[in-house]
Amino acid sequence: MPGPMLFEPICLRDVTLKNRVVVAPMHQYSAVKGFATDWHLMNVGRYAAGGAGLVFMESTKVERRGCGTVGDLGLWDDAFIPGLKRCVDFIRQHNAVPGIQLGHSGRKARRFRPWEGGAPLKPSPEIDDWHAWELVSSSAINSPDTDPTPRMLTRDEIPQVVERWGQAARRAHEAGFDVLDIHGAHGYLIHQFLSPFSNVRNDEYGGSELNRMRFAIEVVESVRAHWPAGKPLFLRLSVQDDAGWGPDQSVALAKLVKPKGVDVIDCSSGGMRGSPVVSAGPVTYGYQVPYAERLRRDAGIMSMAVGLIVHCDQAEQILQEGRADLIALARELLYNPNWPMDAAQKLGVDKDFASVPPPQAYWLGKRAQSVKSVQPSTYMKGMKAG
Repeated sequence: MPGPMLFEPICLRDVTLKNRVVVAPMHQYSAVKGFATDWHLMNVGRYAAGGAGLVFMESTKVERRGCGTVGDLGLWDDAFIPGLKRCVDFIRQHNAVPGIQLGHSGRKARRFRPWEGGAPLKPSPEIDDWHAWELVSSSAINSPDTDPTPRMLTRDEIPQVVERWGQAARRAHEAGFDVLDIHGAHGYLIHQFLSPFSNVRNDEYGGSELNRMRFAIEVVESVRAHWPAGKPLFLRLSVQDDAGWGPDQSVALAKLVKPKGVDVIDCSSGGMRGSPVVSAGPVTYGYQVPYAERLRRDAGIMSMAVGLIVHCDQAEQILQEGRADLIALARELLYNPNWPMDAAQKLGVDKDFASVPPPQAYWLGKRAQSVKSVQPSTYMKGMKAG
């Protein structure tokens, strides 16, 4: 009898994931001048040790202007490579595949961290490169109206920004990452070019849908030119942003970038007017899964589902029904970094805890064999099931 699809290996180009559980990129806002810290090592390390197949590091910025906060990770200089390689080596040591997301905040840059309020920053002595940390976008449109107005990137600047994505991809490869995700969602720079809500240009990067897709397509081409052919490439999209960019446009873009080397569409939503999107309906379990299903079916490309996927049977059902190829979790993994191990137990695989490192597997296996009456805390509420 075949086992759960969630724990079947999957091959993406020359890279094999041991299971379909993906740690979604999650901003930590904990870097120091762009450099990774011990927090990043601990954060990705716990997910790798918890049994995930693919561990993405957060959106890492391709140029200084792209940093959303003072705590964003950077990869616009070779000096950042060693700190990220330290994280890569630890992820791989625990039999997980290391991935990284590359991003640029555009007009959403230069802000306080979310837990500090998220408002636009003001000049201060602590920020010694304020003028270099410039707000740029597809157009000189601010959102919301109280935010500072960004400067529109000139036609001559755009190829320079595109090349920075490619160089960041080169550095990601040199750091040892095996999977790369281009962040084209959530109201950040690529999305600012895609959406007619934020892009009112009248050159070849604005106006028609194809023109608005041009920047994203050129970024994909630049990344692929510097990213090895044997390594998979993902593209994250806000499949629906409720601001003029929706599933039809996402399918069209996916069809264009697939032959250019994109293997998986990472299907999210929102970020232009706010998140979650209104059209998604009630924000409940798996509310964004229909986007992954639509891209997979209509664009003929692999998709990754994300968004309130919480329970293992829920994740398994998404795969069994052919609605997505990969399952990404974010905040649920913050709640329980050992979710993959826990899911394997609940789905009846890995009774020896082989999915986690020996220092965990030995003691958990010993307890399971010697104390049959004990149920893990994730199975129960208090001393009674509930």
